[in-house]
Amino acid sequence: MSELLLPSEEVGDALASGRAVVALETSVIGQGLPPPRNIECAQRMTAAIRASGATPAWTAVVESEVRVGLTDRQLEAFADPGRSSKVARRDIAFAVANGLLGATTVSATIWAASEVGVRICVTGGIGGVHTRSGDVSADLLELSRTSVLLVCSGPKSIVDPIATAERLDELGIATVGYRTDLLPFFVVAATGVELDQRVDDAAAAARLVRAQESLRSAAAILLCNPVPAAFALDAAEVANAVRACEDDAERDRIRGKAVTPFLLSCVAARTDGSSLEANLALLESNARLAGEVAVAAATA
Repeated sequence: MSELLLPSEEVGDALASGRAVVALETSVIGQGLPPPRNIECAQRMTAAIRASGATPAWTAVVESEVRVGLTDRQLEAFADPGRSSKVARRDIAFAVANGLLGATTVSATIWAASEVGVRICVTGGIGGVHTRSGDVSADLLELSRTSVLLVCSGPKSIVDPIATAERLDELGIATVGYRTDLLPFFVVAATGVELDQRVDDAAAAARLVRAQESLRSAAAILLCNPVPAAFALDAAEVANAVRACEDDAERDRIRGKAVTPFLLSCVAARTDGSSLEANLALLESNARLAGEVAVAAATA
């Protein structure tokens, strides 16, 4: 392990003793949610993982090191708008070399987690293939070469679900439904994309993790957990909001890393905050499930 990549003392102790650990991205705090809802999200996800019996490992670049596991004070720094830089896998060396406060995306988080021995990770929704630009998230390539189980609610509602599902299949990334036969779509409960594989409890998901490790599989497993039903949005409403927000992004020349945060914020505004509440609910639900899977995998 690199001297620039370190688990926290709590995470290191948990790993050494074989206890359950769940890795989390900090980009959702730094760029994905507005204050004060971002710190509320951090608290809710942390509490959900701890309540399941697992140790949360928020991941970031801090003081020229990649940290897997943050203190509450370190995590709170990411809640200040504009203070942290969004760091994907490709950006890690630059962030470390230049002493940036780096909020890790899915691609950076799963890489760092895997390097220190954490096999269960969690996010809200993964990136994917964008409808208009054809831009492809770095999440997908990293998932194809990183052996973790990532709990998510499918692709973010701002990407093309069909094209994203096809790319996941092409890259050999197993997409498994949790108590569902249809691919979830972030704040929308389901798409029309059928899933070939499903599990119905944490123990079954843990068996996937153990098989993945034994077979030395290079690719990740996506465990797709639908947004809680009480918070799910109508697919047509979200699609209309996304199209309008894409128009806004083109008009304002939003590019690169700024696109996803812009679209998520815009969709939240156009749905009168409903998508934000759904996002928070699914993040907490996913964190709880990830903790349960991690505990089941560690105790089997």
